[in-house]
Amino acid sequence: MKNNRLVTTLLAIIAVLLAAILAAVVLRDGNSMEETMGHDMGSHSSTSSNSSSTGFTGADTMFLQMMIPHHQQAIDISELALQKSQNSELLSLAKIIIRDQKSEIAQMKSWLDQAGSSEHMGHSMEGMGGMLNDEDLAALDKAIGKNFDTLWLKGMIEHHDGAIHMSEMIRDASNLEIKAFGEKIVKDQSAQITQMKKMLA
Repeated sequence: MKNNRLVTTLLAIIAVLLAAILAAVVLRDGNSMEETMGHDMGSHSSTSSNSSSTGFTGADTMFLQMMIPHHQQAIDISELALQKSQNSELLSLAKIIIRDQKSEIAQMKSWLDQAGSSEHMGHSMEGMGGMLNDEDLAALDKAIGKNFDTLWLKGMIEHHDGAIHMSEMIRDASNLEIKAFGEKIVKDQSAQITQMKKMLA
């Protein structure tokens, strides 16, 4: 009888110990899983955040590929203005355009390099985004004096307006640098359009 009672007691003790061990294992595994999931979720969140701030979408890349030749034409006709115009305000504006847009081209090329994309779209920008066509450029090249100034201002207003509309492509960009870049173009060139319209008045 005593033996049976002893066996029963021992079995009960063993059962309690096993239950305690099992509970400890489950708790440890649960905490480990939570840590792992938390780490994974944190990594995913960090990756998503990095992707949203530094990644480049197809629209971002296309915008950069289009804006580089667009900026280059603005630089080219501004350099022509430095050779042909005698208007001090126009000359000052042309120098600002050259300085700012050369800097922006360098930035856009750097982004395309980071994205592993070519600078070239594979087709001409003629007729797009307020770009001057060959006839416009020839007329500007032949013009002199105030006639040149008028043609230049009208052409640059259209050119800037085209850049502003092109910037709509990246208005909702997830890449914060690209988004800020587009906003700066809109702000700077809108102000310059206002200035040029006053010069024409």
